[in-house]
Amino acid sequence: MAVYVANLVINQGADFTQTFALEDSTSNSAKNLTGYSVAAKISKHHASTNQTAFTASVSNAANGEVSISLTDVQTAALSPGRQVYDVLLTAPDGLKERVIEGMALIRDGVT
Repeated sequence: MAVYVANLVINQGADFTQTFALEDSTSNSAKNLTGYSVAAKISKHHASTNQTAFTASVSNAANGEVSISLTDVQTAALSPGRQVYDVLLTAPDGLKERVIEGMALIRDGVT
């Protein structure tokens, strides 16, 4: 599976949720994610040790859907500006694969 690049906009102090639909690259149909687990993190840059973990899950295994989310408290703690994130999929046999990555624009707010 190729790594899908998706850029996000996250508003500070607001709840954030994003759902992605993954495809099987050999069949061009939804990837069956039964038994898979998901992890995702965001940080200022790839080498940063200060990372925030998304709540990540397989939200619809049959349709290849994964969801990532942050609470309002987590987004409030993120520094405004550009950050990087990625999503790591772990297969039932333990094989790990980065499936999504990109930039996240953290927008600060007034309220």
